[in-house]
Amino acid sequence: MMDKLFLDTNVVLDLLGERELFYDAAAKIATLADKGKVILSVSALSYSTVYYLLSKFEDKEVVKEKLRKFKLIAETSDLTDKIIDKGLSSKFTDFEDALQYYCAIKMDCNILITRNEKDFKASAIPVMTPDEYLKSISHK
Repeated sequence: MMDKLFLDTNVVLDLLGERELFYDAAAKIATLADKGKVILSVSALSYSTVYYLLSKFEDKEVVKEKLRKFKLIAETSDLTDKIIDKGLSSKFTDFEDALQYYCAIKMDCNILITRNEKDFKASAIPVMTPDEYLKSISHK
């Protein structure tokens, strides 16, 4: 079975913002998706957050182009009333993390990729950093 990975917003920021220390692992995961070896999913919420943050440092049109290219390799989970309700009534301490988690569940992802593992203690699916995920598949 092919891994279906849900990328938390921080990983998308690492990739599209080419954030030092974190970019390489995020880029390797994106390459796996581009080659059809994994399926990537993200929340619709991530697009607005990434645009907002990156456009503070880069030209807005450049950021939009990065998002367009990223969208080619990632499926998008809609942010529905049901997901918002689940997030509001969840045990997650951070509402945004709850929304990300329930989007991952909706998309049938089998691994959630984030740099903030501690924020997903309530997760019923495995949570890994990009580096941990890459190490896990290098042993297969």
